[in-house]
Amino acid sequence: MVRPDPQLKDRLLHFIRNNHTAMYRQWFADLEPLGVEGGVLTILVKQDVHRRYLENKAVDTFQEAAQAVTGRLLGLKFVEESELESPLLPAANESQQVVILSPDLTFDQFVVGSNNQLANAASIAVCDRPGRSYNPLFLYSNVGLGKTHLLQSIAHRLNTTGGHTRWMLTTCEEFSTNFQEALVRQNVAEFRSRYRDLDVLLIDDIQELGGREKVQEEFFHTFNTLHQAGKQVVLTANAAPSDIPQLEERLVSRFSSGLVTRIEAPAFETRVAIVHQKAKLHGFQLSENVAAFLAARVDGNIRELEGALTRIHSLHVLQQLPITLDLAKIAIGIDDGDAPRSSTPSIQDIMDAISHYYDLKLTDLLSRRRHKSVAMPRQLGMWLARRYTRYSLEEIGSYFGGRDHTTVMHAVKAVTRRREEDETVASEVQIIEQMLLGEQESEHAA
Repeated sequence: MVRPDPQLKDRLLHFIRNNHTAMYRQWFADLEPLGVEGGVLTILVKQDVHRRYLENKAVDTFQEAAQAVTGRLLGLKFVEESELESPLLPAANESQQVVILSPDLTFDQFVVGSNNQLANAASIAVCDRPGRSYNPLFLYSNVGLGKTHLLQSIAHRLNTTGGHTRWMLTTCEEFSTNFQEALVRQNVAEFRSRYRDLDVLLIDDIQELGGREKVQEEFFHTFNTLHQAGKQVVLTANAAPSDIPQLEERLVSRFSSGLVTRIEAPAFETRVAIVHQKAKLHGFQLSENVAAFLAARVDGNIRELEGALTRIHSLHVLQQLPITLDLAKIAIGIDDGDAPRSSTPSIQDIMDAISHYYDLKLTDLLSRRRHKSVAMPRQLGMWLARRYTRYSLEEIGSYFGGRDHTTVMHAVKAVTRRREEDETVASEVQIIEQMLLGEQESEHAA
């Protein structure tokens, strides 16, 4: 085997970071090119889960990078240390890997908040005591809030600490497809053995059973076989069992017989922590202000946050731009640098002015802290947003850390009263309005 250029690793990672930013992960730095033999570049991988992920998701990317930086038409192979020592040794747990585990989706990478604390604790308990803690465990949420992350985290934990535990992670769609194929090929017994001779069955998106009568019948018996034998079943869905359309009552009853827990949308502080965690995963860091801005503006789901981070990182890498608040605004479509500034301030303008005047971090302004030094500026920000923007109470509350409309309504009334009763507050309001609108407009507004 021809030893590679000592700088090959850095050149490979530089190419991937620049040309496939969304694919790049911090743990790529642990990969080690070993050399070229027979036109194939061999890369050493530390963990089995990393090797499987790279083989299924990243071969083309690394092959493109290898060919670009060496100028040669190369094949690619990922290996572990054990394979170098015993090349004929088969990979462990091959039959269990129906869904390829993502190294990103582990318990260590899962940010716990009040919205998902029970779901996280129950998922860990299932790993420690399969079939005896919560059985079945049913996790449900809207799209992109972490249920698949927890399901994969359970699989990761079982893969590393489960010993001889027989487990399978799959999707409802995969179960349905395999069952239909078994019917056509007349090997239903083999299908049943595959899904029922397990200690733990993990199925994602079980709502796909709705309306499939034959598949529901088969899954009902699969579930009963496992449950009656004390085997663990974990299911995820986008709705509670009773709210899944066209799901048979007997399955609703079975799914509801264990622990059913909803994962809510994360609060502002949790979203800030998620932003930092995702940025670290991709190998870069964000300031508190940028993280708070993203968490405030992107409050739909985690995938939207990841998309925003990918755009920021791409602009940073490709255009060599520093990761600032202005770059974050451009990344999520707020780019008014070449346009004349509107005389009407945006919510972000208001937040910036409040943060600057009171010397507050954006993180604190949008947090759950209730100290007067933070609460009063936050209320003033809501009052200004209500006065100078067309957003509803609900929308303003969402921007200010995910608060409800009653909180905004209270803030508006409180500032209106204080402005009339306290000259200091009235003066502060006027100064901030001047910052937002300019001297002449502020006087006119007053």
